[in-house]
Amino acid sequence: MENYLWVITFAPLAGAFVNGILAVSFSNSQRSVNERLVSFIGCVAPLISFVTAVGIFFHLRGLPESERLVVQTLFPWLVSGELHIDFALMVDTLSMVMVLVVTGVGTVIHFYSIGYMAKDDGFARYFSYLNLFMFAMLVLVMAKNLPVLFVGWEGVGLCSYLLIGFWYKDINNAAAGKKAFVVNRMGDFAFLIGIFVLFAVTLRLGHPTLDFLGVRELISEHPDAFATTATVAGILFFIGATGKSAQIPLYVWLPDAMAGPTPVSALIHAATMVTAGVYMVARLSYVYLESPVAMAIVATVGAATAFFAATIGICQKDIKKVLAYSTVSQLGYMFAAVGVGAYAAGIFHLMTHAFFKACLFLGAGSVIHAMSGEQDMFKMGSLGKKMKITSVTFVIAALTIAGVPPLAAFFSKDEILWNVFTAGVGPAWLPGFLWAILFVGAGVTAFYMFRAVLLTFYGERRYTDEAAHHLHESPPVMTMPLIILAAGSVVAGFVGVPAVLGGSNWFHHYLEPAIGPIAHHAAEVAGHATESAVHSAGGETHASHGLEIALMVLSVLVGVIGILVAFRLYLHKPLIPGRLAERAKGLYQLVYNKYFVDEAYEKTLVKPGYQLSDKLCFRVVDVWIIDGIVNGVGVFARLFGSAVRLFQTGLVRTYALFFLLGLLYLIYRLVG
Repeated sequence: MENYLWVITFAPLAGAFVNGILAVSFSNSQRSVNERLVSFIGCVAPLISFVTAVGIFFHLRGLPESERLVVQTLFPWLVSGELHIDFALMVDTLSMVMVLVVTGVGTVIHFYSIGYMAKDDGFARYFSYLNLFMFAMLVLVMAKNLPVLFVGWEGVGLCSYLLIGFWYKDINNAAAGKKAFVVNRMGDFAFLIGIFVLFAVTLRLGHPTLDFLGVRELISEHPDAFATTATVAGILFFIGATGKSAQIPLYVWLPDAMAGPTPVSALIHAATMVTAGVYMVARLSYVYLESPVAMAIVATVGAATAFFAATIGICQKDIKKVLAYSTVSQLGYMFAAVGVGAYAAGIFHLMTHAFFKACLFLGAGSVIHAMSGEQDMFKMGSLGKKMKITSVTFVIAALTIAGVPPLAAFFSKDEILWNVFTAGVGPAWLPGFLWAILFVGAGVTAFYMFRAVLLTFYGERRYTDEAAHHLHESPPVMTMPLIILAAGSVVAGFVGVPAVLGGSNWFHHYLEPAIGPIAHHAAEVAGHATESAVHSAGGETHASHGLEIALMVLSVLVGVIGILVAFRLYLHKPLIPGRLAERAKGLYQLVYNKYFVDEAYEKTLVKPGYQLSDKLCFRVVDVWIIDGIVNGVGVFARLFGSAVRLFQTGLVRTYALFFLLGLLYLIYRLVG
């Protein structure tokens, strides 16, 4: 099956190429592009990837656990001395999960886009960008080494810029795309330095490599050599992840990314780009396990982001902005998990999140489509009567993210909370503190999600008569993806039922060949786990079943309380939120304006950056130094030429004079 890995990545690339040609061909034509042809090419390409991925999945399942690895080298890429880097693809159990999520959910989003983007002038260009995005993401998750992963890493950054700013004639959309691109470059620079740091150690050991398996082997053989490097590289890699996966402090681009088409929001925020950082940390787990400091930083930033973003979601009015901050928050849960060494739990939540978050975004897109572009939830209400399929699937996804059993996120989020509570990372007080933050965040999440549900689909009608005239359920090409994703939100969690509930946690066992039974290792490295709190068997954390069930009940209870509070405030007593906002006006404005983080960045970084660029980089470095050197060379050449020209008069007597002077000088030297 290794001969077919290239099909997974290059099928979307072929679709991007063909639709790109169609987009260019019809860009200046009076005729519009054939949407059926474009959508067929655009949707079949990722579907081919998905079908191929399913075949390779079953091939891996048939192999012994220790041999579940498929590698295909496409061509030699970078060769320098002893360093040989191939452009190679690799699929193990970890990347297989990512490939199935990206191609499966991505294909559904492609089909949804047929209805959502119909009649758009950039229809072919849209599908070309979408296919190209899929190609870059698949290269990222299937890379056999860090340089190839970085190609995919940069590729999804470029495609996100193209897709977020897709309607580039609107200045706000163009600015949002530029913001995403610039913020991601900041993180990518740190990521690149991290690659150099890791490579320097392998070079010093006499085995220069950036191959994932090669680095892992070197770390196992020379752990002392990587003791300090693991911390430095791990932190640098995580800074890169804060850009791609929208964590504090580089999360600010993601809410603005709502300017792009809604299917783009679903693709970027659910299953692909924003999860790249989580996947990267899990892929480099052997680096992080050598650094308790780096792990503690990842877990702390993840938990802080989860709570911080959740509080912002409470006051947002734009339905897509609510979901955007929900994405930032859920990514925080994933980072909290991988930060405490629970890599399988983090990837499990990544997988379940792909279903319910894609369903939520596409459901929001269905609403926006029906409301002729309106995104303000306070101008909706009672849409459930007109949009039954959209409302039901949206509610299922909202119940899932709230952690209601037995839906998917109940299993994945509770597993994260349990692993954080019993973790041995950082100071002894840190796991309990992080658990408390995530626990409260879970209640806040349930509240703001059902606030969105009630404001959009239930309660009093707040939309205009004109909007009511156009209001309708979306076509089947848009509702069928919603049904598929809602079904995934219901059943996806059953692959990871914990032992305490009578399951075997098949998902954890499946990931073991790639990430190993690492929970105990993480505890040993940190040195804070107690024998009664943490024991390891096949990557699962076992402690008191009574305590685990108690924490599980508490997490469900806090989610239910959040839902009930939302019903109380936005259905039964809808005047209360307005009164509360008026009484606590300062706090409300603080949260509604997202704690003024964007404004703070504008004053402390953006404007000073522009000033520095203009006054120093442009006027001094560029104009005086760089241009001065270039212009100086030209001036010198011109002056030198002018001086030489004085001697090139074209008169024979002048040349005879120079000849005579030269002869006299020669005689002087000989006589002297």
